[in-house]
Amino acid sequence: MKIENTKAQMRKGVLEYCILLVLDGKPLYASDIIESLKEAKMIVVEGTLYPLLTRLKNAGLLGYRWEESTQGPPRKYYELTETGRSFLIELEGSWSELVGAVQTIRDNKA
Repeated sequence: MKIENTKAQMRKGVLEYCILLVLDGKPLYASDIIESLKEAKMIVVEGTLYPLLTRLKNAGLLGYRWEESTQGPPRKYYELTETGRSFLIELEGSWSELVGAVQTIRDNKA
């Protein structure tokens, strides 16, 4: 088994959570979302991001608005909805529980 495959699966498992975290408090253009994720070493490409944004939008967690751009066509800015904010709060609790469980297992290994 290759470590890169496992690492990719681990990142994929938390990517939606990370997208919601990046969008918490500010609307962002897709390339800004990608840049934030890359800075955090959550490497993602447009082909991965757009289907996730669409799924999150269809679930009512994200909305978007168009803004005119001085450098080309209008840009779509994504933002959390109120439902998305509530969902993010729930995810944060689940994340804390998961991190705590893994830490307990690590601490108890013989």
